[in-house]
Amino acid sequence: MKVLLINGSPRKGGNTHIALSEVAKTLNENGVETEIVSIGAKAMQGCIACNRCRELERCVFQDELYDRIRKQLEDGIDGLIVGSPTYYAGPNGSLCALLDRVFYSSSDLMKYKPAAAVTVCRRGGASATLDRLNKYFTISGMPVASSQYWNSIHGRMPGESEQDGEGKQTMRTLARNMTFLMKSIALGKEQFGLPEREERIATHFIR
Repeated sequence: MKVLLINGSPRKGGNTHIALSEVAKTLNENGVETEIVSIGAKAMQGCIACNRCRELERCVFQDELYDRIRKQLEDGIDGLIVGSPTYYAGPNGSLCALLDRVFYSSSDLMKYKPAAAVTVCRRGGASATLDRLNKYFTISGMPVASSQYWNSIHGRMPGESEQDGEGKQTMRTLARNMTFLMKSIALGKEQFGLPEREERIATHFIR
């Protein structure tokens, strides 16, 4: 099994990386392969709602990070974890620009794959950031993995989250729960198959 972890922080080796590394280490200990990809500090193209992805089956804009994530999805990852620092009680804007494109163009590749968000904050706003990120998962048919607390860790300056013992334990518990969820889904798929899917009904709120 393999889990892809997306680091939505522009800082290399910062607190978001520490949190995701704690998750990845525990996943590895439980026999799950992991890869962490970082968004970095470069400008990220957002979605322009051109709907060309419906024709191309991928985003019309080509950039290295989108292509890397898309390839992982096509190759068949078993789970996805997205980490982000907290900016004004929300995720990094560049991360959201990337996720808008990835999820809009690739949601069919994500159904029934467990997912989780991880957030980092100095003091507050982490739960609002988690809520924003979880919406990508729940609209895409992805079961959301839980932990012993909300998936947040605290730290302002690079490296400070190493001191958050409860936060790091929350990351390890998340990894174990995600491993259990992925294995349970794989077993259920083998024995019972996937849930029946109806043809999509799209209702627009106009008269």
